[in-house]
Amino acid sequence: MSILATEQVSHSYNDRWLFKNLHFALQKGDRVALVGINGTGKSTLLKILAGIVVPTDGKVVKEKGIRIGVLAQEPDFTGMKTVNDFIYSADNEQQQVIKEYELLLNNDVVDQDKLADLMDKLTALEAWEYEHNIKTILNRLQISDFTQDIHSLSGGQKKRLSLAKLLIDEPDVYILDEPTNHLDIETIEWLEKLLTTGNKTVLLVTHDRYFLDNICNEIRELDKGNVYTYKGNYTYFLEKKAERETIDVAMADKARNLLRRELEWMRRQPQARGTKSKSRIEAYYDLEDKAKGPQKKEQVQLSVKVSRQGSKIIEIENISKSFGSNTLITNFSYTFKKGDRIGLAGKNGTGKSTFLNLITNSIQPDSGTIEIGETTKFGYYKQGGLEFKEEDRVIDVVKNVAEYIEMANKDVITASQLLTLFLFPPEKQYAMVSKLSGGEKKRLQLMRVLMGSPNFLILDEPSNDLDIDTLNVLEEFLENYPGVLVMVSHDRYLIDKLTDQLFIFEGEGNIRIYNGNYADYKSEQENALKEKKEQEKTNTINTPAPVSVTTKKTLSYKEQIEYEALENEIQQLEETLETKANKLNTLSDHTEIMTIAKEIEDIKITLDQKSERWMELAENI
Repeated sequence: MSILATEQVSHSYNDRWLFKNLHFALQKGDRVALVGINGTGKSTLLKILAGIVVPTDGKVVKEKGIRIGVLAQEPDFTGMKTVNDFIYSADNEQQQVIKEYELLLNNDVVDQDKLADLMDKLTALEAWEYEHNIKTILNRLQISDFTQDIHSLSGGQKKRLSLAKLLIDEPDVYILDEPTNHLDIETIEWLEKLLTTGNKTVLLVTHDRYFLDNICNEIRELDKGNVYTYKGNYTYFLEKKAERETIDVAMADKARNLLRRELEWMRRQPQARGTKSKSRIEAYYDLEDKAKGPQKKEQVQLSVKVSRQGSKIIEIENISKSFGSNTLITNFSYTFKKGDRIGLAGKNGTGKSTFLNLITNSIQPDSGTIEIGETTKFGYYKQGGLEFKEEDRVIDVVKNVAEYIEMANKDVITASQLLTLFLFPPEKQYAMVSKLSGGEKKRLQLMRVLMGSPNFLILDEPSNDLDIDTLNVLEEFLENYPGVLVMVSHDRYLIDKLTDQLFIFEGEGNIRIYNGNYADYKSEQENALKEKKEQEKTNTINTPAPVSVTTKKTLSYKEQIEYEALENEIQQLEETLETKANKLNTLSDHTEIMTIAKEIEDIKITLDQKSERWMELAENI
């Protein structure tokens, strides 16, 4: 049974129908990825399902009392002043008590009576675990200053704050529009585990293929106003989509051939009077609709000219860079070589963008030297987005760079022809840039960078807001790109496919040069961690117990309350587990069996965590 669905929904935007009479439904436990090229209406459909946008026609129906959490591409903080105001909902009693508790602990002098009162309230509301979860989420998303003015945050900080609020609220349905934008790879991997724990219902739009595969068990494609469903991973989707498109193109071609013959008949016929003629005329119009089907699909063709590159590209010698007390780079040296394909990896704020600004001379190092070769020509695709005037048309943005462009094969094409290759048809070329979708603006920005014929290409988060189709073709171009490629991306698939060397920003100014892609690096890390744990286990077994007894740490008041609460919680969990297990033995319906089995699995995980914590506290009593 659907918990959220559209009923005959139609919606138009800028005098163009995005979809008509659309049916889209979610059942509890569905984890669905919505894919499609930029401009097809993916973000609009998410907003309609979330109740943010009212459709032109039709309606959205949802299960009574269902809570929907939305992560938009551009979060709205209207009416909010500080980070604290946004995180803790005024109508959520648990969150308000946790807010008071955290604010009190941050005071220089803590009112012990008030602290005891708040701790009693947290225990009564069974909110200690919730408080721990909130702290974990905020720390993971690098949110620490709760008094900061919300409007002073950067775009990335606002997106992370909005994601934190969504995860803290634990809605019944998670609607996520590009959730991995502005997250580092470690945080993305943590988010994957969080979203796949429990029987969560998730609908997301993402360009990140690893994230899509790890989260979703179903892919739905929005194409020309229709939704096509694929059960399986991204590779399966690509195979079945290609099959569907081949069949659709063949049927449309056949209809067009028949239409030409029927058109001659229509022109020769007088006003039809007989039943047979009327039937044929109706069939003609039906055939005309079928002939409007897809033709062989165009692809973005990125084959622009690359400038000649000399032997000296960039030489970096012992550079360091700090901002106040924050040291980002210390004594780093590297000489770029022809064919270098380097990915920059590391947590947010460790200096990746600073490094890019240093090698392009946008900022200067505190010490050390950077020498740039005379023939080195940069192409820098930045996160900031496309700069344009409100009155600019799409074609004006291109003509401002050049009227004619030389391609890799020496052909010279016009700005309009290049736009067509980038999937901007003539009607869009003369439209206002302000009416393009976010992904279309990014595609236009990328095209402008490549028009400069760079031989040193820098891509700072190129996958943000680009549709997967455009990314696939961009990857194909970059695989054959003869210049130097330096890329910052949280997209592990992109890094794995296009780089063979990493600069790993480890923090505190350290940059480690690693030969291999991210998959190699991650595998090496996991193996090292596994070996370390096995060694610690061996050492524990072989080490005799100490003769002297160490003094036990006494429990704090908060820990004592937590210990007593855990005893009751563990007992309740064990009883629930037994009840669920007994119920499982009586079921015959496959769907119910799967649901109960999943619930048992989640209860066992929670029970293990609480039991481990109880034992830890018990040792200090």
